[in-house]
Amino acid sequence: MKTLLRFLPALTILCVNYISYGQGPTDCIDSVIICGNSTVNLDVNGVGVQELNNSNTCGSSEHNSIWLQVSLVTDGTLGFTLRPNSSAIQEDYDFFVFGPNVPCNDIGQAIRCSTTNPASAGLNNNYTGMNASSSDVSEGPGPDGDSFVRWLDVMAGDTYFIVIDRPIGNSGFTLEWTGTAEFSAPPVNQASPLTPLDLAKCDTETPFEDGLTSFDLDVNTPIIMGTQTDVSISYHLTESDANININPLSSPYTNISNPQEIFVRITNDLTGCFEITDFSLNVNLGPNYEPPTPFLLCDSTIDGNNNNGQTYFDLHSKNPEILDGQDPSSINISYHESKTSAEMGINAISSPYYNIVPNQQQIFVRIEDVLNTNCRTITTLDLVVNRLPDAFDATLFQCDEDGTFDGNTTFNLDQAKEAITGGSPNRSLSYYLNRNDAENNSNAVSGTAYTNIANPQLIFVRVTDDLTGCFSISQLNLEVSTTSANNALLEACDNDGNEDGLYAFNLSDANAAVLSSLPIGLDLFYYETYMDALLEVNPLPNIFTNTVPYSQTIYARVEDSNACYGISEIVLTVFEMPNVELEVNAIYCLNKFPDEITLTGGIIDDHPNNYTYAWSTGENTPEIMINTQGTYSVRVSNANGCFKDRTINVLPSNIATVTNINITDGAQNNSITVIVSGEGEYEYALNESNGPYQNSATFNNVAPGFHTIFVRDINGCGIIQEDISVIGFPKYFTPNNDGINDRWQVHGVNEQFQPKTTIYIFDRMGKLLKELHPLSSGWDGNYIGKPMPTDDYWFSVTLQDGRVFSGHFSLKR
Repeated sequence: MKTLLRFLPALTILCVNYISYGQGPTDCIDSVIICGNSTVNLDVNGVGVQELNNSNTCGSSEHNSIWLQVSLVTDGTLGFTLRPNSSAIQEDYDFFVFGPNVPCNDIGQAIRCSTTNPASAGLNNNYTGMNASSSDVSEGPGPDGDSFVRWLDVMAGDTYFIVIDRPIGNSGFTLEWTGTAEFSAPPVNQASPLTPLDLAKCDTETPFEDGLTSFDLDVNTPIIMGTQTDVSISYHLTESDANININPLSSPYTNISNPQEIFVRITNDLTGCFEITDFSLNVNLGPNYEPPTPFLLCDSTIDGNNNNGQTYFDLHSKNPEILDGQDPSSINISYHESKTSAEMGINAISSPYYNIVPNQQQIFVRIEDVLNTNCRTITTLDLVVNRLPDAFDATLFQCDEDGTFDGNTTFNLDQAKEAITGGSPNRSLSYYLNRNDAENNSNAVSGTAYTNIANPQLIFVRVTDDLTGCFSISQLNLEVSTTSANNALLEACDNDGNEDGLYAFNLSDANAAVLSSLPIGLDLFYYETYMDALLEVNPLPNIFTNTVPYSQTIYARVEDSNACYGISEIVLTVFEMPNVELEVNAIYCLNKFPDEITLTGGIIDDHPNNYTYAWSTGENTPEIMINTQGTYSVRVSNANGCFKDRTINVLPSNIATVTNINITDGAQNNSITVIVSGEGEYEYALNESNGPYQNSATFNNVAPGFHTIFVRDINGCGIIQEDISVIGFPKYFTPNNDGINDRWQVHGVNEQFQPKTTIYIFDRMGKLLKELHPLSSGWDGNYIGKPMPTDDYWFSVTLQDGRVFSGHFSLKR
């Protein structure tokens, strides 16, 4: 079977738009006639008139439908396979077949139908149709069936209606015909490929250049029809109109767009089968061209007046731009003062052309095809006469301060720009030694720093308008002055808080010295370099910080009404400050009064005698002697008068006075706390005057016995010491005459400390064995001359200060 039908893809558009035309293939009466057994690619949209009520055994009606009409020309079988464009199993298509040979107003019951839902039926695809392998003639709705029914046995001359409906989904579908029966063939376009149908014509109707003109469409009718009979030809604006055969175009026809596509319906008057073809209408708007840019000229004296906005234009010089590389022999170009004359091709103007509208005039250009002069294009060309920039004569005065008084010096020519241009913006200046060079823009002076070769000297200035390129010539007179100004000196101490040799000078402080004895009314400006002063560039602000540390020369330019009167040197000197330790503390020991201590001026890395001193005591020596606490100050000045103020805080200190010593003894952890008074700051050591010293006045874990406490003033005012006793009791003794722990005695008792202490020794049973003298060497472990055995023994001690201790110790043999 054949598999192509050209008109069918257009039915998507037809189905979408059918409501607009009041008809569409959603109804039987407007069925799409199927010709040529082609594969059908369609979409569905809407239902039109509901025509499936009680007309089928598949329990459904139209949702989104399209009607097809099939007429057979041979006997055989008729089947098809419908495939939705979407493979989603939820996409559901149904179909219904009516016939054979039933009218639309009495279609009867469907002889084939399928409304199976593929998702509900658990199918693995969403295809439907009629084929040879199925035996049922209807199935559905819902899960009933496999979506396919038995195909039809048909006879030549039979006509059937097939309704395709989509209850669920939104995609189009493809319908492929199967079986052996054949459909009617559509007519064809018999135009030869060598005879194109496209129509082309020049735009010869007013309004011109809109791309619209009339065409005789019927010239294509015999070409398309050829030798076919019983065929009718109609022309349509849209493919949809051609498909449903509405709104035929009449000839001659005026196009509505350029280019425009025209659709041709070729219909077999006997079978209703039709073919659609198309061709284009093209309106020739004339040759291709490049729109000319405005023709810009500067006003000139060629007509005797360079300020009237009129001059002569060589119009033909624009031809290459308009042709843009095209063959000039194939295109005619003419210029006209009016659009009408350009359209008519009359009254062309000659070149060179003298514009009749000053400053700016628009003319018209006719561009026509040499072989077909009716095909032409009209465009415009602006003739613009730009005015010349103002250029005024001026004079520059400069000082002869280059060290050679020869009347020659360097000028900054741009200093005259304001006077030459009158302050107009967008102006460029170039300078020449003669007018001819200025007119021809040759041999320009290099740069704007120019050294004159005569005094005075006349140079020529070419003033160019940066926006138009037009120029004028003026004269600049250079004159050298031989007057002079005074040098000056500004000095300052480096006292701004950052001793780096840099200082913010007030340059106006030099004005009086520079202008001394000079005429009144002169102007004064400062510059960092001589060349800046000479060229009057980069003037310095009034408050200027030198850029060269400690000493720098800048320049003062004196002007008389903007003319240089003289350039002088200004030396900026920054003096170093004294290198002084600004604030210190000193200590005076009150216990050494009336001894004196020395206070100094604090000079660093220099000899003190190089400076002068002013003490708060009234003295002026590098050092003073004092023996009183307080705050002393001294101003230290160098030879340049730069000074710094030094402050010395003399703080009091004193040797310590011990007011009490708290001793905790006779315990596991003996401790000592020293209580002192005095103006100093103190630290403490035990037994050694050289330390180590500690900040704390308390000592812990002190061994029983005799100790010395040292208290030192950290400011160096002296050390005091105190002897102390720490009472303690040995835990054991070994009377074996080896010289180590041979006797038991209370520690910390001697002639100075607790000499009247009472000591008793008992055995376990409380028997008194010995009363020890506190100043004796101690108990030897014997009782009535007999050694006592190894054991624990008890003691009772009553110190002279009244404290009572008791405890036990071990005798070991």
